[in-house]
Amino acid sequence: MQFFLDSANLQQIQKVLETGCLDGVTTNPSLFAKEGVSSVNYNQHVAEILKITGNQIPVSFEVISTTFAEMIAEGEKIASFGENVCVKLPITFDGIMACREFSKNGIKTNMTLCFSPMQALIVAKAGATYVSPFIGRLDDAGQNGLQLIAEIRTIFNNYPELSTQILSASVRNIIHLNEIAKIGSDVATIPYSMFEQMVYHPLTEIGLKKFLADFAKNIVK
Repeated sequence: MQFFLDSANLQQIQKVLETGCLDGVTTNPSLFAKEGVSSVNYNQHVAEILKITGNQIPVSFEVISTTFAEMIAEGEKIASFGENVCVKLPITFDGIMACREFSKNGIKTNMTLCFSPMQALIVAKAGATYVSPFIGRLDDAGQNGLQLIAEIRTIFNNYPELSTQILSASVRNIIHLNEIAKIGSDVATIPYSMFEQMVYHPLTEIGLKKFLADFAKNIVK
């Protein structure tokens, strides 16, 4: 399973990239707002993200347009940022039409705010590069987010001609991450804090301290 960082924070992207385990980056308007990025310095911040990633891994930038014509215009501008940029679109009629148009023109797309298997299937038929089902938000609504990932995986496996990758989003905890890896999600996009949780285990820390303490006892003075 590939790991994408769900962040617009330059330091976080740099740090995870240095592990060699970062496969992509996803952003959205809320993440840019969190970093204090406005429309005035948006392009500069985008350029900084792409400079850090070296345009070697996919980076998703989301449109704020809601109509087909506007999505096409904004999406083409986003796509011009770099070869590995993905245009992030909402799953609406206009978004699906824009996805189809971009797919015909070789522009990568990430269809976001997916909450049902049929939404995933229809964007796959439209040629989406990624579909982003939101696990945590479904759980918050009293539904089963992990079941959604499993159902999409089954459907996509039934139709191997579909090339869309499952990009599990709104991943809230390590249990979610563990389960979607077993289900077979192609990608998980996670916050920086979850990368830290993946690495840390208290027994690892205890074991390391013991190893170092035992070694210190045997140093010849």
